[in-house]
Amino acid sequence: MLTLARGRRLRTGLSATALAAAALGGLLQPAQAAGDPGPADGGPRHDKRLQQQLDRLVAQDDGPPGVIALLTRGDRTDVYTAGVGDIATGRPPHPDDHMRIASIAKAFSGAVALQLVDQGRLSLDDTIGELLPDQPEVWHAVTLRQLLQHTSGLPDYTTAPEFVEILRADPHHVFDPRTLLDFVAGEPLLFSPGSLYEYSNSDNIAVALMAEAVTGSRYEDLLKDLVYRPLGLRRTSLPLGYQLPRPYLHGYDVLPPAEPEDISEALGASSVWASGGIVSTPNELGAFIRAYGGPTLLSEKTRKEQLTFRPGDSSEPAGPGTNAAGLAIFQYTTRCGVLYGHTGNFPGYTQLAATTPDGTRSLTFSINTQTSKSNKPALLARLRTVQEDFACALLKGH
Repeated sequence: MLTLARGRRLRTGLSATALAAAALGGLLQPAQAAGDPGPADGGPRHDKRLQQQLDRLVAQDDGPPGVIALLTRGDRTDVYTAGVGDIATGRPPHPDDHMRIASIAKAFSGAVALQLVDQGRLSLDDTIGELLPDQPEVWHAVTLRQLLQHTSGLPDYTTAPEFVEILRADPHHVFDPRTLLDFVAGEPLLFSPGSLYEYSNSDNIAVALMAEAVTGSRYEDLLKDLVYRPLGLRRTSLPLGYQLPRPYLHGYDVLPPAEPEDISEALGASSVWASGGIVSTPNELGAFIRAYGGPTLLSEKTRKEQLTFRPGDSSEPAGPGTNAAGLAIFQYTTRCGVLYGHTGNFPGYTQLAATTPDGTRSLTFSINTQTSKSNKPALLARLRTVQEDFACALLKGH
């Protein structure tokens, strides 16, 4: 996903190195905790050790101003928060806050494409040449399967100098998302399709274009018809502009000793579209991942393809435990068991959504600052440790 270096304030423009692909960054109130009531006593069901983990995360100098984690088991959701979702007001994060879900949007494109496979309108062996013949001929052999698993070799358009220059000049620039691949149209494939793994934002742009090609419908409408409505997602959307629906979890650039800078609306979503532009809430993100990672959304045959994993290939940023890449989904093998999910990072946000294979339990974990392997790697390591503890609570809890 995109990264945003501080150095120079947005109003003076971004440096060319400030926006690059990582695969698409004092004032705190006392830690807050909130949760659904227990069955009898009316009090929250909170694991004090997990709460302390969140408290320590936001207390770090380079840590996020706030964090919210939802543990859902069946019809019960326990909500853990620490810090603030808005520094200006001191308001804690809330399960219905809108937020940028970053590269978890790639799982949504997978949900659309794989349902079209179930309907017989797409095949995992369909190629760019067959469905998108106007794309560069050297890309024509790339299949839908390879795009979904990031083994396509497509160059990442978010690293293209012209793309970066446009964002530097106007971070709110509204791109035509259907032409984003034009920024790398003159580039060869990075490797022979299917031979290697390379996380690329270009992949899921191509997936969305393929879905449009076989249906004649806009990708935004396909999301509504195949994902939002069936799953009851009423606060999830794919905007083109930079503004977030209210209320929202504010995202910050945290670079001590400077005060955190609110960059929630610093960049427009059209720059990442199907690869990272979706806005959702912690509650709705959990509902989505339980359906997409569980057995209810796809046929058994298509799900078997979805869950054919490449060991060692990670989401961006890496999720908890040992990672393996499926089709627009990742396997996280933790010390306590296996989850399926996706992660994402975008200026102001780092996200994880994961579910048990049976789709009955889920974890969403959202912090309001960006971290990745190239942006605050030490913070990412600490974050993954905390996420694994929450994963264990999910897998072991009753």
